[in-house]
Amino acid sequence: MIAIKMITKNHMLFSCRNIIASIVTVMIITPVSCKKDENAKRSDGAIIIKVKRKGSIQNPAWSPDNNTIVLTNFLNGYNTDPADILLYDIETGTIKRIISNKTANVNLPGSCWNAVTHKIVFSSSREPHDEIYIIDENGTPGTEKKITERTDKVAYEPSFSPNGQWIAFESHKLDKEDEGVITKYKVDGTSTYIELTEAADDCRQPNWSPAGNLILYQKFTNNQWDIWVMDTLGNNKTKITSGSGDKTDASFSPDGQHIVYSSNEGGEKFANIYIIPVSGGTSTRVTNNDSYDGAPSWSPDGKKIIFETSGADPEKPTLFSPAAPKGTEIGIINSPI
Repeated sequence: MIAIKMITKNHMLFSCRNIIASIVTVMIITPVSCKKDENAKRSDGAIIIKVKRKGSIQNPAWSPDNNTIVLTNFLNGYNTDPADILLYDIETGTIKRIISNKTANVNLPGSCWNAVTHKIVFSSSREPHDEIYIIDENGTPGTEKKITERTDKVAYEPSFSPNGQWIAFESHKLDKEDEGVITKYKVDGTSTYIELTEAADDCRQPNWSPAGNLILYQKFTNNQWDIWVMDTLGNNKTKITSGSGDKTDASFSPDGQHIVYSSNEGGEKFANIYIIPVSGGTSTRVTNNDSYDGAPSWSPDGKKIIFETSGADPEKPTLFSPAAPKGTEIGIINSPI
């Protein structure tokens, strides 16, 4: 999302917002099995497929076989607790709820679904505070396993290393909303918590590269968010994006050569989806929506990019609903490379 410094998807930063539930839709510009009378088109040609679920659907990420999407479902509207974790079958439209316990359960776009272990990683606000959990891709509510556990720090927005043995996540001191530290930890608990960035840098949303040699993240400097990469030891930190505007919600392409992210760069009013080479340089705009697109993930086959979208800024009131911003929908667009 693009708005202010507190820009990450951490549910704790937004839980006080009162947001009316919205009809959720999925937008696709590649053929899928669906009823023709449910289809509609967005201004950029995307096909809209209705998914009838209460609340706001966010943070889409692909299954390793390209057939299913894992989603966060905020039941009371955009970033408003509680939130469940859903699996959406693109071919059949079938929805399975795998996490549901009346707390905020949130996945991160990108590498949250591991192809080796067949596990999904997410954060949960269940007592005593936010920690990281994993669940089998065929799991059901109650079968998840807690991975992190610290008394003085919370954990958000986790992603898997390609081999599924490590997670990287955003760590904050308890009851602290800034000073995010990118931290890695071994899933089997045989490592210590390894901090890769400094609290003063306020870093967020880590995602592993497909080769496992890099971790990207967003860092707040010069009054905006930009995308950085580093090696898995926390060395060789390199700024990838440049220019004005916030760049957030980043993840890698399947070949590791590009990064996809959401940005309002170039003076745009709303964020849209962009890609940039992992070496930096000129970005390419992927979506052309006259309102918000964010939280993108590349499909494992490299053919599509999925993202969340809204007909208005989901954080801000509208003329007709001054206290009720809209929720989000999900879009899929062909990869431009």
